[in-house]
Amino acid sequence: MTTFAPLRARSMLKSLAAGLLLATVAGGLALPVAAQETPAVEAPAQPAPDAVVATVGDQTITEADLAFAAEDLQQELGQVPPADRRAFLVTVLIDMKVMAQAAKAAGMNETEMFKRRLAYLEERALRRAYFAEKIAAAVTDEAIRAAYDTFVAGFTPVEEIHARHILVASKEEADAVKAELAAGKAFEIAAMEKTTDPSGKQTGGDLGFFGKGQMVPEFEAAAFALEPGQVSEPVQSQFGWHVIKLEEKRMSPPPSLEQMTPQLGQQVMYDAFDASVLSLKANIAIDIPDAALAEGVKRQSEPAAQ
Repeated sequence: MTTFAPLRARSMLKSLAAGLLLATVAGGLALPVAAQETPAVEAPAQPAPDAVVATVGDQTITEADLAFAAEDLQQELGQVPPADRRAFLVTVLIDMKVMAQAAKAAGMNETEMFKRRLAYLEERALRRAYFAEKIAAAVTDEAIRAAYDTFVAGFTPVEEIHARHILVASKEEADAVKAELAAGKAFEIAAMEKTTDPSGKQTGGDLGFFGKGQMVPEFEAAAFALEPGQVSEPVQSQFGWHVIKLEEKRMSPPPSLEQMTPQLGQQVMYDAFDASVLSLKANIAIDIPDAALAEGVKRQSEPAAQ
């Protein structure tokens, strides 16, 4: 059976890239922060990326700068009330500008460590750009549909039942409920009147569909032994005494395409990431002198089993 459970982290690089894709697909990279706050009935015209939001001395802060900061500060931004996010980002960027100017005035941009950090940041930005423009393009409706078809082809249905129950504290109460049902009282009405299960009082004891292993053993054994329309004898479990009615049996259907789309989109993205990185590495010599470290990197780079 093919599954699409969350994959283990292939590497920190892949995790970061995955987060970038999700932000990109959701509009986090391209969408100005103002448009991410309270959605209107009609989407307002988006400000141009080079529209100036603020000036700091002789430097400007633009809508594009806000989008870059929103991408970089996703975790922090999630803790800020939506109405305050734009002001938060502008504040961060103002602080960044004045501190950067002060650092340059002190000559910090001329140190060897700074130059190495700058090279790292440039490569990180290029990696993100490559991911957004090349790998994210693989996550299409057609690719997701193909992944869904593969999932459905390998899906193994299991037996499920749809049942209702009435839960009471004692066998005497359960026997009394059973007698009322035998006299013609509707199960749903009896459940709303008698059950001690809070949700059952609202739903007429409806438990929906469930498979084996989802209920306590005593309840499951009695429920699965019933035929549609049949009502059980009182059954004791750790929760009390149950009277169960079986509504219907079926073999479980696969989840719908709509339900699977987020997971399948992640799967398609991971597959595209693996294929792209393996292709890029194919003609590049990579040497790691430390054997233990090399083995660890190899394990991180292996595609996850599906």
